[in-house]
Amino acid sequence: MAAALVLAQLRAQMVSSSYASAPTLALLYITDHYAAVAQDLLEYLQAELPLVTDWAGTVGVGVVANNVEYWDEPALGIMLLDLPSDQYRVFSGVAPLGMGFEAHTALVHADGKAMDLTGLIEEMAERTESGYLFGGIASSRGRSVQFAVGGNGNVRGQGAASGVFSGGMSGVAFGRGVGLVSRVTQGCTPVSRVHRVTRATRNVVLELDHAPALDVMLADLGISLDKPSEALDVVRATLVGMLHVSSATGGATTLKRTGNFGDDVVMRHIIGVDPAQRSMAVSDQAEGGFELVFCRRNVQAASADLLRIGAEIREELAPHEDLLEAAHATAPGRPDAQQAARSIAGAVYVSCTARGGAHFGGASAEMHLLRRALGDVPLVGFFAGGEIARKHLYSYTGVLTVFTR
Repeated sequence: MAAALVLAQLRAQMVSSSYASAPTLALLYITDHYAAVAQDLLEYLQAELPLVTDWAGTVGVGVVANNVEYWDEPALGIMLLDLPSDQYRVFSGVAPLGMGFEAHTALVHADGKAMDLTGLIEEMAERTESGYLFGGIASSRGRSVQFAVGGNGNVRGQGAASGVFSGGMSGVAFGRGVGLVSRVTQGCTPVSRVHRVTRATRNVVLELDHAPALDVMLADLGISLDKPSEALDVVRATLVGMLHVSSATGGATTLKRTGNFGDDVVMRHIIGVDPAQRSMAVSDQAEGGFELVFCRRNVQAASADLLRIGAEIREELAPHEDLLEAAHATAPGRPDAQQAARSIAGAVYVSCTARGGAHFGGASAEMHLLRRALGDVPLVGFFAGGEIARKHLYSYTGVLTVFTR
């Protein structure tokens, strides 16, 4: 029934002059309620949409479509794309991205249990001209699946494929001719000044600004190990934003107290403390020279930052001389701002599972913010177990990518 309802909506749109009439690429996202029947769903949809030769997608505990979040309920969303066949390529374990296609960017879906996932992401980013990936890790309380069907077929010797995969990474690589703009939004607020990691071993931070890391953390968070229960609650609610200074211009501090972090900043959990060594452990590799700031999740900061990236995208798409007109266009009863800019053909949004549900204050509140930021544009996506942008794996973020006409 779900597939039939989606097909009815798609067919109604395909006869409209404002939508693609002969798309060949589909992005398919399902909630984990349908993970067990992923193969049946894909085969049914392929039979009903024979002109669509390429499929990509994955599973999440929630999916988004246009202005609605479908969270912890049976749902699926599909976006159909009409792109030149020489400007995209679906890749997977049986159809790896080879030398025959020059990838500029890529939408990627990954399994969180894949070996050396961060290495896979970095390697994939290196295979693109821009070094930019966008996407996320599948999230599921049951089977973790990815969809990947390429019209160009599989690589000989890689075996047959059903189009439904578990493990590894898959997605769609796009050529330079596919216009897109992407931004990362983070919903955390700094609660300390920026520190420099002066001594660390793997994921254990030993010193911050040449002082014991644990002592610095306790002072910044206003807690004491004399009250371990209270201290533990505060530490569990605290994240660290980390940045390798080599990625900053001239090594300058780019972690901002406003929470408007750059794309190179990653949020990580504090996973342990060692009173004997006066150290703390984080859920990523830390090195001397890293910048680090203690943060907490904040709904107001997340909302403001989501609106910010929408405004940045609109501004990038609009000629500078039209920005004033675009600003006026957002007034009630006026055309959406993107009408004063290059047209947005559609958008893909990957949000963290920790941002889903009622985190933004109500049902589909995050989608309402996106509509306010972009206007009423076709949008599809899912809630991920980790978000991917550029060559980084993020947490507690949203990755918004728009395709331009």
